[in-house]
Amino acid sequence: MRLDKKDMVLYAVTDRHWLNGESLYSQVEKALKGGATFIQLREKNLGEEEFLAEAKEIARLCKSYHVPFVINDNVEIAKKVDADGVHVGQSDMEALDVRKTLGEDKIIGVTAKTVEQALKAQAHGADYLGVGAVFGTTSKADATKLDHKVLKEICETVDIPVVAIGGITEENVTELAGNGICGVAVISAVFGQPDIEQATKELKEKVEGMLK
Repeated sequence: MRLDKKDMVLYAVTDRHWLNGESLYSQVEKALKGGATFIQLREKNLGEEEFLAEAKEIARLCKSYHVPFVINDNVEIAKKVDADGVHVGQSDMEALDVRKTLGEDKIIGVTAKTVEQALKAQAHGADYLGVGAVFGTTSKADATKLDHKVLKEICETVDIPVVAIGGITEENVTELAGNGICGVAVISAVFGQPDIEQATKELKEKVEGMLK
């Protein structure tokens, strides 16, 4: 699957913290209905069997919406469910090794916080970068806030698409204008909202306006 910059506009990352008795599947479907352009399944504490079953279902769902679907960190599960790719952090598997496991036609995203990390990821075959945290965030305890100058510098240095991540909301997203990003990756701004479909729709409009 080739990655199009348009796919990166609104990148939604799952989190079962906000399920409140609902299934992750139905929440992802609401985000897709609201216009999410990319889905990442992020599971930190789910057993392998449940993770695999859930990944299969959500992979099918994303296919039916023609939206790229990647799995956070777990290269084996991504391979088993034939996901579109994987997203890895700096402490996870190297992009080079992920590429060897998944093959040439899969999407590989890498988290980067510095120009050096960004260039290395690109050299190792990453298809896109997630850069942040651009604002303070509650979903990652160890995330330190990144200077927006660094974000801009990374966008100017690499040739692959960059999405900003970390603490992005409908209220602050316009502050990211002019940095050269292709879109934003969010968790709570979509999945932590009472009306996921509507929140996704409104956020997407804001992001598209900011990217113009």
